[in-house]
Amino acid sequence: MPSAAAHVERHLSHRVGWLRAAVLGANDGITSTASLIVGVAAAGAGGSAVFTAGVAALVAGAGSMAAGEYSSVSSQRDSELADIAKEREELETMPDRELKELQRIYIDKGLNAELAHEVAVELSKGDVLAVHMAEELGITHDTIARPVQAATYSALSFAAGAAVPLIAVMLAPTPASRVIVTFLVALVALAALGAAGARAGGAASGRATFRMLLLGALAMLVTAGVGKILGQTVG
Repeated sequence: MPSAAAHVERHLSHRVGWLRAAVLGANDGITSTASLIVGVAAAGAGGSAVFTAGVAALVAGAGSMAAGEYSSVSSQRDSELADIAKEREELETMPDRELKELQRIYIDKGLNAELAHEVAVELSKGDVLAVHMAEELGITHDTIARPVQAATYSALSFAAGAAVPLIAVMLAPTPASRVIVTFLVALVALAALGAAGARAGGAASGRATFRMLLLGALAMLVTAGVGKILGQTVG
């Protein structure tokens, strides 16, 4: 019979920061760039205009994703650091009250008062700030916000996603096939992204894949319709 020590569980919560940014960036890159390409092509634009629009979407989108993620995650990190600083000050000035707060947390988790006190005291002998961060604030080293990481993953993943429909429209055999080729290639890429993102996060892939396909197809169909109408009325 295998010993308990031989059993090792693999949890994937440490991936949540970069995984969210990467999946969001790639999904946005594929969907927005493919939608723009499909819309411009449906309007009757020539190959040069379609390609230029796709490249512009890639560059502008990657920059926008990086700036947006950095600003958003920086605000989250500022809030987390403020909470940590407050917790550190309270531990220095009111250690007894903080010990009682920790005891109360363990009582709420099901321990009796005596055992909860013993656990709180024992854990406070180590990195007491880390214990209070995790138990009171829900912040750990793995989950704390990282703006640079989020911005980098978002920009790179957006560019990688946007490159897919851009390459597809370049390789379309005829001008008339640009819309359908881009549409189909984008859907395949979205399906692969949904499955890969779910697998990296340890979740079932079916729901994530269906969600990406549905929303991506809807975005491209609406944009193609708008492009077709504008191409006929404005042109």
